[in-house]
Amino acid sequence: MDTRISLRAARSDETALIASMHARSWVSAYRGILPDTYLDRDLSADRAAYWEARMKDVAAGAASVFIAEHEGAPVGFVCLVEPDEAGNVLVDNLHALPGYRGLGAGTVMLAEAARWARARGARQLYLSVLEQNAAAIGFYESRGWKLAEREADHMAGIDLFSLRYVYPLDQAQECQTGQ
Repeated sequence: MDTRISLRAARSDETALIASMHARSWVSAYRGILPDTYLDRDLSADRAAYWEARMKDVAAGAASVFIAEHEGAPVGFVCLVEPDEAGNVLVDNLHALPGYRGLGAGTVMLAEAARWARARGARQLYLSVLEQNAAAIGFYESRGWKLAEREADHMAGIDLFSLRYVYPLDQAQECQTGQ
């Protein structure tokens, strides 16, 4: 675990911060995947509406959001949804800000996701990643995540595909570091 990265639970008054980090991450990660006309508009308002709703789930105990910090500055976040009836935990979002990728924030957030899910008796983690997002796919696969299915998706006015990745929690006690 990178000791320069710390995690803390997001506060209810940090919706705008989370939405801003989400928008900035999308602009960087999805350039060349989603239309420039979509990425070049102000995504913060769109993401703020999403996070206003998601933070209600957090307040109700149905999800948790953790903010990753480097030297006290927020550099990413992860949102985890309580286990479903089959014992699966959705990693709803995991984003590291451009300029801070490679510091280990993603690895720290995945390790927390596994710990959090295990504490709730979950069997596995799962998430969706856009099929064209090679960097994210490489990140997850290098840490032991496995492709489970390919699904048609629609985002930013275009049709594309999302890949569902899973991480069984009966594996090693923490998500692998890829190193």
